[in-house]
Order: sequence, then structure tokens, then C-alpha cells
Amino acid sequence: MCIFCKIVAGEIPNNSVHENEDFMAFHDLYPKAPIHVLVIPKKHIDCFQNVSGDMMAKMTPFIQEVATKLGIDKTGYRLITNNGDDGGQEIHHLHFHLLGGGKLKWEHLYDDVRKNI
Repeated sequence: MCIFCKIVAGEIPNNSVHENEDFMAFHDLYPKAPIHVLVIPKKHIDCFQNVSGDMMAKMTPFIQEVATKLGIDKTGYRLITNNGDDGGQEIHHLHFHLLGGGKLKWEHLYDDVRKNI
């Protein structure tokens, strides 16, 4: 059972922001922005590549509710998902990073891309 499934099962505590029958949102333990929340489906789905359109149709308004609840719906936020090992996914349970609370920088994702062209 992955760490996010353990959080859903109540085996690991979390700092919850919002929850419904299908999804959870909670603060990241290692924030990269003033607001950094993880949004997950309660059902285990390995990665974005494996999520259904129906699940995303339900997840989208949930994420929007979380942004509103956090007060970043009007000022702006970044929504990120990492897909697979090369995409930087560390926990293989679909999750979105919702970051906000200030102007966010976009650091290089890859060391000097021009060297590899």
C-alpha cells in the first residue's frame, strides 16, 4: 500500500485542507511555495497516464474548490503533476501539486537544455 493510500485509510495523519468521497487535499510536508497542497484521488491510480476522463471530470471542480478555499483562485496558482520516473514522479499514486500564495518562479527543469540539442 502506497503512502497516499495509507493517508486515505487514516493510517497516517495529514494536515487536511478539503475532502469529499472521491478526493483529498492536504498540505505538502516539504512545501515549495507559501501554499503547497497535494490533491489526490482516494482510489489508487498510479499516474496521470492511467487516469480516466471521467475521474478528471470529477477532480477538476474539486481542485477548483480547494483553490477557492485557500484564497488563491483569483490571484493565481500553479497546478503540476509529474508522470512516471522521467517526469519526476516520486510517489506512484496520481497527485497534483497546487502551489500559490505569491509570485512563483519557473526554474529550469533540465540542466542547460541547449547543451543537449
